[in-house]
Amino acid sequence: MSETTKQTVKVTQTGSPIGRKPGQRETLIGLGLNKMNRSRELEDTPAVRGMIRKVAHLVKVG
Repeated sequence: MSETTKQTVKVTQTGSPIGRKPGQRETLIGLGLNKMNRSRELEDTPAVRGMIRKVAHLVKVG
């Protein structure tokens, strides 16, 4: 069996969830982000892409 390399996407939190809707704060926590300038390498799946889209104004994708 050959190993397939999983695609990843790096997400960095750039905005504060203070004053945002509760769903946006929960989405950031679901992405593993809960403090400013924290970064995570996440698997590039449709679910993760949807979460990033929901909080696109609070994160930077690189």
